[in-house]
Amino acid sequence: MTPRTTGLLLLLATTVNWGATWPLLKFIMTELPPLTLRAWGAGAAALLLIAITKALGVPLAVPRSQRVRLGLYALLNVTAWMALGTLALRWLSASEGAILAYTMPIWTALFAWPILGERPGLGRMAGLLIGFGSVAVLFAGRGAEVGIEKLPGMALILASAVLFAMGSVLSKRMPLRLPPLSALTWQMALGAIPMLALAPFLEHADVGAVSGAVWFWFGWMVIFSMGLSYFTWFGALARLPASTAALGTLLAPVLSVVGAAVVLGEPLGLRELGALGGVAVAVTLAITQPERHA
Repeated sequence: MTPRTTGLLLLLATTVNWGATWPLLKFIMTELPPLTLRAWGAGAAALLLIAITKALGVPLAVPRSQRVRLGLYALLNVTAWMALGTLALRWLSASEGAILAYTMPIWTALFAWPILGERPGLGRMAGLLIGFGSVAVLFAGRGAEVGIEKLPGMALILASAVLFAMGSVLSKRMPLRLPPLSALTWQMALGAIPMLALAPFLEHADVGAVSGAVWFWFGWMVIFSMGLSYFTWFGALARLPASTAALGTLLAPVLSVVGAAVVLGEPLGLRELGALGGVAVAVTLAITQPERHA
């Protein structure tokens, strides 16, 4: 199997996991406040990753030269993406949050050109326009009112997308010189710290009122959305152009809309299916284009 094929399979796994995250978040938020659930989730994922790392004998030592870079990537890839994106769901629906979060491919393509020299060709640009256009039409057709009351959520979710895109591009330009599992473990642990510190001051969590169903899906999210999906994302990013990997994630908001329809009873019809088809065309255009460098 070629590195590109492996990268595409890892990207598909990432997209499916991330697509399921948004409806799950909205469901879990019925009983746990947003920052708390992300903080506890990231902390639990970090503990799980530490246990796996220890069991496999993977070294966790971080060279001094890598510590600042590791801290920066933890803030961009974990804290900003999880905390800001989840807090935005106080103002936005699950599908709105997912759709706005996945403007991330645009920011990734913009950052990848000057930082990585990945000059997007016509095919990739067409894919970006078709994909984001499909998602934008989907968003516009869902009866969403983009009023002033939703601006805080929109600002938070867009900030999370921009910062995550920057973290992804920088981590490809200046990769951590650590074993992949060790790098992921440290990023999850360090990224959880600001959320764990702030959550008690901003929210109140009534643990006794949390149902078994919410705890089950919380555990699912810890293992798959916060653990496995980050590992597959960084694996895909290491094997594919950053803009291609990011564009592939446009499947996630469409899958989120389908998931929100199944789990939360949100609308699902021809517009949603059309968006899925448009994004599929966009991703096909992106992954069939050769790499070009400035």
